[in-house]
Amino acid sequence: MDESIQNEQQRLTLVTRKACFGLPTACPSCLPVYIYLKLAKVPFDLSYNLTFPDSDQIPYVDSDTFVAYNNEKGGVIESLKEDNIVNLDSEVQNLPEWVSALAMINSWLSDAILYELWVASDGSSAHKIYYSDLPWPVGKLLYLKQVYNVKQLLGISKDNAERREEEIYRRATMAYKALSTTLGEDSFFSDNRPTSLDAIFLGHALITLYALPETSVLRGKLLEQANLVLYADKHKAELLDAASSSSSDPSSSSSSSVPRRGPSNWSSKPKSQPKRERTQEEKIFRRKAKYFLITQMVAVLVFLSLLGGSEDAEVDDADGDEGFDYE
Repeated sequence: MDESIQNEQQRLTLVTRKACFGLPTACPSCLPVYIYLKLAKVPFDLSYNLTFPDSDQIPYVDSDTFVAYNNEKGGVIESLKEDNIVNLDSEVQNLPEWVSALAMINSWLSDAILYELWVASDGSSAHKIYYSDLPWPVGKLLYLKQVYNVKQLLGISKDNAERREEEIYRRATMAYKALSTTLGEDSFFSDNRPTSLDAIFLGHALITLYALPETSVLRGKLLEQANLVLYADKHKAELLDAASSSSSDPSSSSSSSVPRRGPSNWSSKPKSQPKRERTQEEKIFRRKAKYFLITQMVAVLVFLSLLGGSEDAEVDDADGDEGFDYE
């Protein structure tokens, strides 16, 4: 009995951005962590943060004695491995082919999905994933800010935009073909057992297939690799759809049920459980979240006032000023 209570108290809570597009979360940094815990068969609670959408600390995992943030130690999965909480990679992490495949996903495919979400599309998918719960001016300003940041990160300017686009899609195509060859007809990439490589690629593939529009170039390139699509859909049915079905059953003991709305607090643990004392980092994070909307609204007002002043000053300029120019 005591051991059971202790295990329940050590239960992990995963905090992500919200569910959408038929996925428990469509955030590219959150979904791989969710899938990693599912592949490891680790019980956890899922909670959504709808207040602070541009925080680089999300996703994060915590328990009574452990916290792993996205912006620390190389990400949540690396923290879980390093601290011996959940490690699926102990037998493969030094294999050159495994390391190369993981690096290819974390570089070429990561760049490609960033490009699709923030540069190559109309922004509707990114808005739904990150900003749909915010007032429109705040969401729009944060979106434009992130577009600028992504262009900077990917090294895109007016002069090289076309060349960089070709390079991003060429590398993504090479990555898909290499991963397709590596996978073959197997259920996983490494010795028919799950690793973080599977979790990270599945997160990428499912967002590409279900969150990007049908006109997406990246989606079309992934669809060319039939075995990768079958692999993604198979694990979606086993890990995500099955969990969703079981969470709707009151008699189910599944620990990953997803609330329709983000909770008012940051933990989906039952109220009857003893409340642990917050860490200093959590207190600071929560305090920042309280003032996030206020500061962003102030930023919008300042931006609009500056834009209005600029338009008044340059009303006679034949060329005009479009407002934002991030290049």
